[in-house]
Amino acid sequence: MNALNTALQQTQTTTKETILSLPHQLKAQLPLSTKLAQQIADQRQTIQNILEGKDHRLMIVTGPCSIHDPISALEYAQKLQQLQSQVSDQIFLVMRAYIEKPRTTIGWKGFLYDPNLDNSSNMQLGLEKSRELYLQIIDMGLPIAAEILSPMATAYFDDLLAWGAIGARTSESQIHREISSHMPYSIGFKNGTDGSIQIALDAIQSASHSHQFMGMSQSGLPCIVQSQGNRAAHLILRGANSGPNYQLAEIEKIKAKSKAELPALVIDCSHGNSHKNPLVQTEVLRTIVAERVHTNVRGVMLESHLVDGQQKISCDMTYGQSVTDGCLGWDKTHQLLLDVADSLRLSQLKRSA
Repeated sequence: MNALNTALQQTQTTTKETILSLPHQLKAQLPLSTKLAQQIADQRQTIQNILEGKDHRLMIVTGPCSIHDPISALEYAQKLQQLQSQVSDQIFLVMRAYIEKPRTTIGWKGFLYDPNLDNSSNMQLGLEKSRELYLQIIDMGLPIAAEILSPMATAYFDDLLAWGAIGARTSESQIHREISSHMPYSIGFKNGTDGSIQIALDAIQSASHSHQFMGMSQSGLPCIVQSQGNRAAHLILRGANSGPNYQLAEIEKIKAKSKAELPALVIDCSHGNSHKNPLVQTEVLRTIVAERVHTNVRGVMLESHLVDGQQKISCDMTYGQSVTDGCLGWDKTHQLLLDVADSLRLSQLKRSA
């Protein structure tokens, strides 16, 4: 018994706990206006219409692999907002605004966890700066997207997101499936890193149904959540360690193996589909658009920032360059999306002729 008491005392002295704002407190501190709430509701409906085939446009979720600098993120958002007016007849742009970064082992876990990029892990500041940044981007008129990673974090941002993704490492997680069933926006599930599609299909089936699960209330108390099910859950093909799965031939193989009709399809142009080479995303997207008449792909994802490539976190970093996965620079992204819009217009003319 003495040994147990000693062990408990040691645990208490080595464990550090820092109290964070409760979800309702952060939302009161950085509120969403009624006008912007309606804007988000409309954008969520537009995305759902695209996924259901009621809106012919291609949804393109584009932005940094992960946000580490609000200033460069806002500059990117401004450029994206200006581009939207040029392509809005064929493309619905959503800004990728990831503040959490899944890690295979260890590493920087994202702006939410370490906004100062110095291992200080000031999550209170991360919560405040992340919500502030989200509100600024939304105020520009852009819908935003994020990966659903920490179950606890969802309550702080569930009123702001227009679209969400569940990553390859978490598609098999029961709690992520349950949380997705409760979110008020469309959520895509990625296939596994080994290429398994069934993991994502099972997740979609689970998330589309109602669940009762343990969660955190807006007041920060543990509670039982009764979800309604997410009718807009869909599949994201992100390639695999063994190779890409975005091509028509690969999609046909997936359809042939599936026991039922595939859910709405979104393709990640990065990761396994680009062999982790960000510049290959251009070729991937052009192929997707060329084959879209046969695949009915509803959306795509791009990792894009102001500057090509990636860099390590240091005291001398390049402005507008990713600190996680490599990204396609803005100039290439801008021209690519203009070209894609032209290709989609031409395809539409051919179908109507």
